[in-house]
Amino acid sequence: MYCTYYGFREKPFTITPNPRFVFLSKNHREAFAHLLYGIDNHGGFIVLTGEVGTGKTTVLRTLMEKLDDGRYRTALIFNPCISALELLRSINREYGLPAEGLDNADLLDHLNRFLLEENSAGHTVVLVIDEAQNLPPQTLEQIRLISNLETDTDKLIQIVLAGQPELEHLMSRPELRQLAQRVSVRYHLLPLDFEDAQAYIDHRVAIAGGKGAAAFSRGALQRIFRRAGGVPRLINVACDRALLIGYTDEKRNISASMARRAIKEVGEFGKATWPKERLRRAWTCLLIVAAVATLIAAYHRAQRRPVPPAVVVPPSPPSATLKGSPSSAKTVLLSVSDDFAAAVRWELSNTGESTSAVRAFNAMAKSWHVRQVKAGRKLSLPGDLELLAGQRGLRLAHMDTDLDTLLRLDVPALLEIPLPGKNSRRYIALTGVNAQGVSVSPPLLGKSSFSKTDLKRFWTGSAYLPWKDFNQLTQTSATGASGVEVIRLQILLAGAKTYGHEPTGVYDRETTDAIKEFQKGHGIAEDGQPEGITLLLLYRDAGKFVVPRLTGKGGRLQR
Repeated sequence: MYCTYYGFREKPFTITPNPRFVFLSKNHREAFAHLLYGIDNHGGFIVLTGEVGTGKTTVLRTLMEKLDDGRYRTALIFNPCISALELLRSINREYGLPAEGLDNADLLDHLNRFLLEENSAGHTVVLVIDEAQNLPPQTLEQIRLISNLETDTDKLIQIVLAGQPELEHLMSRPELRQLAQRVSVRYHLLPLDFEDAQAYIDHRVAIAGGKGAAAFSRGALQRIFRRAGGVPRLINVACDRALLIGYTDEKRNISASMARRAIKEVGEFGKATWPKERLRRAWTCLLIVAAVATLIAAYHRAQRRPVPPAVVVPPSPPSATLKGSPSSAKTVLLSVSDDFAAAVRWELSNTGESTSAVRAFNAMAKSWHVRQVKAGRKLSLPGDLELLAGQRGLRLAHMDTDLDTLLRLDVPALLEIPLPGKNSRRYIALTGVNAQGVSVSPPLLGKSSFSKTDLKRFWTGSAYLPWKDFNQLTQTSATGASGVEVIRLQILLAGAKTYGHEPTGVYDRETTDAIKEFQKGHGIAEDGQPEGITLLLLYRDAGKFVVPRLTGKGGRLQR
């Protein structure tokens, strides 16, 4: 009715899903990243929950569209209110497998053969079930049995269960505890904040073709946002009615009073609220978390010990002829520095090059929770360090830098210490930092902590930073490249607040500029390439991956 008046090609605020109007808010991008992480790491079960109308189906549709057919085999089940047998038949039909007239055993046999073939071909099989809160317990148990189809080392199928918060309550039932224990990644999708709600409304108006023909005042946006509680579906309802009121009043600008009338006409849908029982549980959880945090803090205060003072190697007595000389103080200071560095290098020289590298690498392996190198292994250095890292799913980024820059990056590192002699070097691990100094492994001169000044005396700037390419993004640096890896990169950049666009899956100018902005903010080379140090810091700042820090803060995956 009002489309012609505003110049819309179609209504911008329908409540039926339309792929052309897809808008990924910060929360949607974060949910999308969780799903991709769980799938690509073969976590088995991934659960996405959210209140009605928050956009769960939007995230799932985007996921299905972006998964590359060359690497993935996907199936989406929309109507799970069926028996366990019918669900299994639906799954087989989605994958193009025999389904009609077969019993449970035959269906599972066909599915198992399909999964083994796809695994051998290097494909990831993904099953997505929407509205999973409607699944009967017997059907959920069938899904658990499907997840048992695996090899000795890997899950053959990745299962995404999406539904309303009741899904979590359903899975907490005692008879489903085996299923709940197998969930590797969980994400609860929250409503939009005001900033995203405003961008969401502008986006839909622009896509409908009415950009500039209809405008919502800030007052109107605030009223609609408050009443809808940030739920996109309710925002659509209120905005649609507000545009209709604008049409009848022959006004293209939607005022706060018009928004108030629209809200009144569509009914008191109000803010999204929690049922009393859910609210009570939430408060209980918050109180428990607060109590645990208090106990942990008290424990650390009790365990805190002062860092031992730095070891100072006494200088050789200055020559008598230097006493009273204006340069005598400088001579003594240089003697202290030289003797201290010499003492460290002398101790390092008593350990073989390979032995020192293995010990330092194992300290890094402990930080990254990967297997250690067997003592006594002979290495060709520094090349074999990269080999050892690669065998454990890690990479090594080499950099020549100063200590202040290294500490600002806040990641553990292997430090290369030069010794007198051609190509002679030893290695230690930089494992921590606090107000008193830095921690190293193995200990030197009987100490595992040094002041920053002392470390600078014997380390000249060569370092190797272990890191993990969680999303395999090192092949996405070519301009014009496209695919799901580019989406993952753009999601990381959005999480780092340097990419403010909807992920396109295309490595374009906006992506390059976002990388350069991120690099500039961290004081590293601004080459616009997602490699080495840049990716290490992107994964760390995303907050969704396990990345050890020198300061011991953050870096834990949200599950």
